[in-house]
Amino acid sequence: MDFSYSEEQELLRNTVARFLADNYSFETFRKVTRSELGWRHAIWKQFAELGLLGASIPEAFGGLGGGAVETMVVMEAFGRALVVEPYVPTVVIAGGLIHAAGQGAQKQEWLPRIASGDAVLAFAFAEPQGRYNLADITTMAKKRDEGYVLNGQKAVVIGAPFADALIVTARTSGERRDTNGVTAFLVNAHANGISRRDYPTMDGLRASEITFENVEVTSENVIGTPDEGLPLIEQITDEAIAAHCAEALGAMRVMQEATVEYANTRRQFGVPIGKFQVLQHRMVDMFMQVEQSASMVLMVTLKLIEHAEERKKAVSAAKVQVGKAGRFVGQSAVQIHGGIGMTDELALGHYFKRVTMLDALYGSVDHHLARYASLQTSGGRQ
Repeated sequence: MDFSYSEEQELLRNTVARFLADNYSFETFRKVTRSELGWRHAIWKQFAELGLLGASIPEAFGGLGGGAVETMVVMEAFGRALVVEPYVPTVVIAGGLIHAAGQGAQKQEWLPRIASGDAVLAFAFAEPQGRYNLADITTMAKKRDEGYVLNGQKAVVIGAPFADALIVTARTSGERRDTNGVTAFLVNAHANGISRRDYPTMDGLRASEITFENVEVTSENVIGTPDEGLPLIEQITDEAIAAHCAEALGAMRVMQEATVEYANTRRQFGVPIGKFQVLQHRMVDMFMQVEQSASMVLMVTLKLIEHAEERKKAVSAAKVQVGKAGRFVGQSAVQIHGGIGMTDELALGHYFKRVTMLDALYGSVDHHLARYASLQTSGGRQ
């Protein structure tokens, strides 16, 4: 089987790599993450001009009509550059949800705006008590006349400080952890009754704690079928996990390459430390973990179109491999570099922080190992 990129995908990879090399240095990353805004709208618009924001959006709505492989290509490059702009929440999650189940008016309004860089969206799904259970929702959407009233709290909403709209999961019926009764809403981020507490995350992103207090929405804000939103949310979340696995892969490649380069230049006892056999063994192990992760990232990307049970197993398997590899590669890189490895002035520590945060996003290694085992023992039914 040929896993080579198509001519268009190779062009996309080269284009984004060249652009980031010219416009997204480590010093730029440090400057942006320390700024008041925490991102660059001008870069976001340039992403749109290059076609990156529309890579997976249908051509009918101003996109390139690509799919998961194009997203993987972009995200691996973003991982190499420590990109902080909210690509996954806006393009993969919001764009994916609206394309898959949005109402006609929602598609016409939002997909072209996403592709053109005129809109930023955030995914408000996590709650303080929910851990990694997407159905553990206390945010309520009570029916009122022709619409709903939202009340509740969402935690660690990545990209919310500069979002134009929020994808909000809320319970419209049933009990707290029921798989039925979950609905997705597209909500104006500046609607009356929404309050935010913004803060930077450990890896340089921006997030918010969001409170909804009697926020009124209409039936036009519903994405998909009311009460039946969980399968769709799980599907889009799995697609986001695959994208973040590609991002982590890009970060791991940089850590592994930087470690080999350092070991070949840092001298001890009159020779480069890369000549020491024990360090050579460790760097080979790092390389193997990176390459195994690359295989798993490609596998999960190709399996996103499979039926739900197969898709879930592939996603969890990839998340486990990439999570374990990220920790091993990061720890090994820091150890070989010595104390300088975690200094703020060196890029290495920031890459390690990014893969550490990605490990926890949408489920840790332990969570996905348990989910994979549960799917295996239940014959694919979870």
